[in-house]
Amino acid sequence: MDARKVLGSAIPGRALVLVLAATVLAGPSLAQEATVTYQEGRHYVRLPTPVDTRDPDRIEVVELFSYGCIHCFNFDPAVERWLETVPDDVDFHRVPAVFNSYWAALAQAFYTAELLDVLGEVHTPIFEGVHVYRLEMNRAELLARLFEREADVEREEFLRVFGSFGVQSRVRKADASTRMYRATGVPTMIVNGTYRIETDMAGGQEQMLDVVDYLLATIRAAE
Repeated sequence: MDARKVLGSAIPGRALVLVLAATVLAGPSLAQEATVTYQEGRHYVRLPTPVDTRDPDRIEVVELFSYGCIHCFNFDPAVERWLETVPDDVDFHRVPAVFNSYWAALAQAFYTAELLDVLGEVHTPIFEGVHVYRLEMNRAELLARLFEREADVEREEFLRVFGSFGVQSRVRKADASTRMYRATGVPTMIVNGTYRIETDMAGGQEQMLDVVDYLLATIRAAE
């Protein structure tokens, strides 16, 4: 087929030659972009000791985060968009990092929401309470009002679950997981209990999700 018909007869002959030449020269680089690979030790690290996953039949992706972290707040919309594309073989869940007592209280709020099955209603409002309205969201009474307003959870029910053994044990487990993942900051992504991806290594927050997708494809190809 005549290339001029494909690219448009309005392109002068010499310009057409230049366009075709540029296309040919760009070919290898475009192909390289389409097959981007990420390197262990540069874009992600392998954990020295793999951490057990909760469902051996699926590929686990963990977001280690905290409501107290502004970077996690900024990252959250990208995670939610990414979740819309995740296939059924991926088991995604969040683990709240426990680096201090303030974050421990926020982890309590997270697991309280999970146990009450209202995480979808209060997840973003807790983030906004901390970073938009600058509230002391580690206070049980303030959290109780938020749960009542956003999810119709009665104050007494919230306080009962918030201080329960079930929530406390989950917070302790989250603290242990943070240590096993050897995370020093958040947000951090963990893939299949084996690989850790940090913002700086990946080149940015949304790039972390690109590395996650790469590792998911690599794991699937090896199965």
